[in-house]
Amino acid sequence: MRIDPRYFRPAEVETLLGDPSKAKEKLGWEPEITAQEMCAEMVAEDLKVAQRHAFLKAHGYDSPVSLESG
Repeated sequence: MRIDPRYFRPAEVETLLGDPSKAKEKLGWEPEITAQEMCAEMVAEDLKVAQRHAFLKAHGYDSPVSLESG
């Protein structure tokens, strides 16, 4: 597999780590789901969209594919 360097952001970082302690301390915010659950939801939604596009294409409809979610 090759990755085209044009797709890298100029200030790409290797690791992004979040710390919700400030939101918890200042806002009283608590996460309702884990990061793993959130990722599973995102993948499941992407799969549904891909299946919908595949169905439409298989039945002769051209459906524009957006790489951004709304």
